[in-house]
Amino acid sequence: MVKQLVHDPFFLSVKSTPADKSDAAVGADLLDTLRAHRETCVGMAANMIGVSKRIIAFSDMGTYTLMYNPEIISKSGEFETEESCLSLLGGPRKTTRFKIIKVSFQNEKFVKVTRSFSGFTAQIIQHELDHCNGVLI
Repeated sequence: MVKQLVHDPFFLSVKSTPADKSDAAVGADLLDTLRAHRETCVGMAANMIGVSKRIIAFSDMGTYTLMYNPEIISKSGEFETEESCLSLLGGPRKTTRFKIIKVSFQNEKFVKVTRSFSGFTAQIIQHELDHCNGVLI
């Protein structure tokens, strides 16, 4: 189900709690909401739809991926960039990202996976993990 986006910076700045199998419906709603905003958004965290759980969804060149409890376990290639956010008003903000990241997470079946990402996809994941950690850019 497509959910309304949250714009409250106080809510968005609260660190998310771990997700479990009972949060599968939140993951489905997150994917539905991301797809509904595909023209203007490439990634979302669950707190953007009002649920403070460690769940993110993103588009990797049109392929949608859902991650439960993602954690970056390694990173390299630091660079400066500017990003916008669908849930935050105003223009792009400066931030630091990494070109290559390795992420440990649970997939949509709650199976633990470790995968490396690079380029724009890595940047999207880092942005959404900031949301999970209560960091607003």
